[in-house]
Amino acid sequence: MGKRVVITGLGLVSPVGCEVETAWKRLVEGQSGVTTLTDPERSVFRSKIAGLSREFSPSGIIEPKDVKKIDLFAQFALVAGVQAVKDSGVDFGRENPFRVASIIGCGVGGLGEIERQSDKLLLRGPKHISPFTIPKIMPNAGASHLAIYFGIHGPSYSVSTACASANNAMIDAYKMIRDGEIDVALTGGTEAAVSRLGLVGFGAMHALSERNDEPEKASRPFDADRDGFVIGEGSGVLVFEELEHALKRNAHIWGEFTGYGVTTDASHITQPDSEGVYAGAAMEASLRSAKLNPEQIDYVNAHGTATPLGDVAEANAIKRAFGDFAKSVSISSTKSATGHLLGGSGGIELIFSLLAMRDGVIPPTLNLENPDPQCDLDFTPLVAREKKIDTILSSSFGFGGHNACVVASRFVN
Repeated sequence: MGKRVVITGLGLVSPVGCEVETAWKRLVEGQSGVTTLTDPERSVFRSKIAGLSREFSPSGIIEPKDVKKIDLFAQFALVAGVQAVKDSGVDFGRENPFRVASIIGCGVGGLGEIERQSDKLLLRGPKHISPFTIPKIMPNAGASHLAIYFGIHGPSYSVSTACASANNAMIDAYKMIRDGEIDVALTGGTEAAVSRLGLVGFGAMHALSERNDEPEKASRPFDADRDGFVIGEGSGVLVFEELEHALKRNAHIWGEFTGYGVTTDASHITQPDSEGVYAGAAMEASLRSAKLNPEQIDYVNAHGTATPLGDVAEANAIKRAFGDFAKSVSISSTKSATGHLLGGSGGIELIFSLLAMRDGVIPPTLNLENPDPQCDLDFTPLVAREKKIDTILSSSFGFGGHNACVVASRFVN
């Protein structure tokens, strides 16, 4: 039997706030982080809205002279990681640096920097390209900058499975600690793709909401009037730790990571399997891994992006995995407030799920005013609900057919 893995630190940068308790309070209150894009470069496309992390500042963590050397997605990861380490109280100066890991999911990396340097190349020529271009755009930069900041010499890498990236990264961190390879990991996800290419690329696929006149109502998971997802930005980073290691230093424990399930649709590069067969199989695998029956899950943080195909597929997946209990389990999509953070979404959503467990509150699915008849489950519409929560399941599904589900439970020694 492997070692037990607990979560001892939380940190985030998000459209609903750049500090954990602030973001959680706003989420429960039903506040939206989706706003209108006003700058001329990004407000010319069909979708003119996004979940922006407007309160973000790297001040005090990244030196002003270094800000231009680090892309925004890596800055997000670094700031969220520093928050998580502070919350955890772990002192890396006292740790064996070879037994600490930095594993951060990221879907696309420095998309904005690619645009900026491409513009320079085309308009001004190769002599004007920044020497920081490659270090800024590489998706592993978030994990690497965290390793540099904290002096981590164990495994450090990025996982890139589109919108499942953060969950896959956390699963890797869990397995390394469970198997005794490391003691502590910084893990989660990050993304900063609210850029021209991100907006026009997803827009060309007709994947983005165009409800531009009502930005706060644009992200509508499981609603019959949904018209696509709202792109968001931010990072969620957590400290995972081997149980005995955490107990020895009397760490506060947010919860225990107890299971995971990973599958692949292998049917289409962007469209999910409409019947939810393989997403449902990932949920079932996560329950088996955690040694839980469906009726023992108190809350499901749904992937819930508000795409016409994806939401129906997910509802079908939940029905497959939960069977007769599907209509009884409490579910919500926090993307209704944050927008879709792509590769960064899973980390933030596990953080929100742990806070839901702490406070006994199911966060609401905003804008669920006219439920899709095909999504006939309890998605906690509009208003948060009190409920005792001991176990949660958080799902992430990505382009490429990637399905990754994680389970966490209230810690009991």
